Amino acid sequence: MKPNRRTLRASRRGFLVAGGALAATLGEAPVAHTLAELRDTPQYPLVTRPADWRPVADELGGVGDLGADGIVYRMTFPRYDLNLSAHGVGGLVEASYAAFARYPDGRTMLMGDVVATEGELQRVTDALQAHNLEQTAIHKHLPAHRPPLWWTHVHGVSADPVSLARAMRAGLDATATPGPREPDTAPPAGLDTAAIDAALGARGRSEDGYRFSFARKETVSDDGRVVPAAMGVTTAVTFFSLGGGRAAVTGDFVMIADEVQRVIKVLRHGGISVVELHNHFLDDHPRLFYLHFWAVGEAVPLARTLRAAKAATNLAAGA
Repeated sequence: MKPNRRTLRASRRGFLVAGGALAATLGEAPVAHTLAELRDTPQYPLVTRPADWRPVADELGGVGDLGADGIVYRMTFPRYDLNLSAHGVGGLVEASYAAFARYPDGRTMLMGDVVATEGELQRVTDALQAHNLEQTAIHKHLPAHRPPLWWTHVHGVSADPVSLARAMRAGLDATATPGPREPDTAPPAGLDTAAIDAALGARGRSEDGYRFSFARKETVSDDGRVVPAAMGVTTAVTFFSLGGGRAAVTGDFVMIADEVQRVIKVLRHGGISVVELHNHFLDDHPRLFYLHFWAVGEAVPLARTLRAAKAATNLAAGA
């Protein structure tokens, strides 16, 4: 039967009422929240090639490493010019670093830090600020150390990665950081690295000490961009050999708020000193805290304590 005008008007009114009810339903919190989440989904970094970063390396005057997944390009700048010691333990090596990742919107993120002496810090700050590179933290990593050092963490996002490298170069040039040099990759004499590996539940690498890095399980973002672990979002551990199986151990744990007190208790129970507790980001999600630590003693028992502290945090599988 062919509908008449009255039927059509009634049907149209019914459709409009139903449509309005549907719109109201869609506008309720759960659906609106889902749509907002879709709009606010962080960007994941892109896979790149070493050649993509050559202008950055040229600007910074060195050669970096592109991770095996092609995502993070990282350069380190060790302070070999310093005779660094803490609590009288010498031979320590600390380094500035710059890590870059590219995103689908064509912009590049830089994260890193600059290691500065007491006399260099304000010059570094002025240089970074003059180049519009954000400082997200300024603090110490070591106890009772000579010369006194500060670590200033930096962050920048730009469509021009070379401009970010230029800003980082300005910060480094405000220090006496020397030019590139290959790190010492010889296994540290006087350390049973296999026993340390077994105690810590991971395999370290020899690079100006014996080093470990552990990524978190969560997806970490900052200002709408996913931040890969290699940008600096890791728990880091370094053993410096003192001979005879003894070591100075330093580094930091990356934690969410609920983990902080558990990690402190584990470290102190094992005789490891806590040095600093702070943030490295301004707009990270989840909110992350970094706890720097220091200890001197038998390397393997210290590694066991550090493994227990690792277990108190939400690390990625295999970390």
